[in-house]
Amino acid sequence: MSCKLTEPQKTIQLESRSDNTLWVIHPYRDSGTWVFDDPRVGLRREPFVAGIPEMMDKLVRDIPNADKGFRLLFSATPFADYTIKLVWRREEAGGNWYFSADYDAEGWLCPALFKYFKAAPKEIYVKAKAE
Repeated sequence: MSCKLTEPQKTIQLESRSDNTLWVIHPYRDSGTWVFDDPRVGLRREPFVAGIPEMMDKLVRDIPNADKGFRLLFSATPFADYTIKLVWRREEAGGNWYFSADYDAEGWLCPALFKYFKAAPKEIYVKAKAE
């Protein structure tokens, strides 16, 4: 399994790969799943897999044309107006499983997570916005 998160030119970076960074990526649909590009860290059409696409569908249900792209903000620390919180559950196959109480669902984030965090955060705060 592989997975990617990012779009560098629009990333807000407070401190590289630190827990207080607010990251911004721009997922879009490709071949029926959510993917993103981040050439800055070597990711191209990195897919979200294993429960994450279903969470993203719910997260963007009110964003018009989200399939063509939207802004996904995420951080290991809470930020103003975050929408959902993912809570770390366990490590598996080099990636990490997270749980969303908002959606009562679990999803796996691949090792591409470590392009953004030094270690798997215990919590990830997320917000989706229209482009």
